[in-house]
Amino acid sequence: MKIRTEPIGSIPRPLDLIEGMKAHAAGQLNDHELNKLFERAIADTIKRFEATGSPVITDGEQTKPSFVTYPIAGMKQLDPNGVVIPFADGHTRQLPTITAGPFRYQTYSNTYLEKAKQFTTLPVKQAVISASALSLLYPQTGIEGYSRDQFIHDLLNGAEADIRRSLIAGAYNVQIDFTEARLSLKLDPSGGLLQSFIDLNNKVLARFTEEERKRIGVHSCPGGDHDSTHSADISYADLLPVLFQLQAGNFYLEYAGEKDKHSVLSSVKENIRPSQTVFLGVTNVLDPRVETPEEIRDTILEATAIIPVDQFGTTDDCGFSPFADDTSTARDIAFAKIKARIDGTLLAEAAMNKKTISLGI
Repeated sequence: MKIRTEPIGSIPRPLDLIEGMKAHAAGQLNDHELNKLFERAIADTIKRFEATGSPVITDGEQTKPSFVTYPIAGMKQLDPNGVVIPFADGHTRQLPTITAGPFRYQTYSNTYLEKAKQFTTLPVKQAVISASALSLLYPQTGIEGYSRDQFIHDLLNGAEADIRRSLIAGAYNVQIDFTEARLSLKLDPSGGLLQSFIDLNNKVLARFTEEERKRIGVHSCPGGDHDSTHSADISYADLLPVLFQLQAGNFYLEYAGEKDKHSVLSSVKENIRPSQTVFLGVTNVLDPRVETPEEIRDTILEATAIIPVDQFGTTDDCGFSPFADDTSTARDIAFAKIKARIDGTLLAEAAMNKKTISLGI
């Protein structure tokens, strides 16, 4: 038997690229020189991904300003004073709001995918941001002449196009980043905000066929930025029954960083649908210690004792650097953790196959 394994997405950028992006923003580096840094970072990322033995890779999101803001990069009609996201260590991230309509994606994810495919023959997955996250860009005070309903109409069209363009461009699969899911329960413990997010994202997913949805997944974690989280104190038990309402084929869940792993497994088993596969994180991206393959093997065997192996896969808890300026995790550490995940998954496969043979199955 085989156990599927995939990365989440982002890899820490090389320091020269981070400095180059800052210099470009300050007008001290031209587009041509920045693009040379981008291309070098993508090529190196893919080469190092291939060296881990990963059967599926990403471009490491080397050219995204962040996992959430790439669709609006370069947009002029923005107010920087939007929703503030507080992290446990005290730092914050702040989203902008749009100041006028109509809302249009400035960049679609297929542009990243098509560039990455120039450097590899391996399957490439593509991460996209959820419609629910982008819905936070509309100001609570409204926009004169551009209603929220009009904005949602435009947003749904953009979100569908973002996914569809990557599917058409040959993505192995498309992963919707939905890290605000757990955070929504912190902001609104009643669950109303979470349900509204689920309903909005399902409106996007409903535009795809059942066969297409097999190649569409959803990623959820309690945030991961500067080795801190925004919602790890919220119980998974409150999230998972609602999360699996999403009409997606794959779910990528933070797991290695969870303290009460048994309750997570029980909740997944209780709520996962027959047509869905869950990828559990087996590397803690917030911990600089590199897990051993044997530790990962044991984590997998424990999980597959509860979750059917044909609905199970492995991944990393989160992206290693969802925001371009995050240097809290070393690039070498990220790839070492990915290599450990690959090797640990192979060890678990071997252990399962050995048991199957010994039982004469």
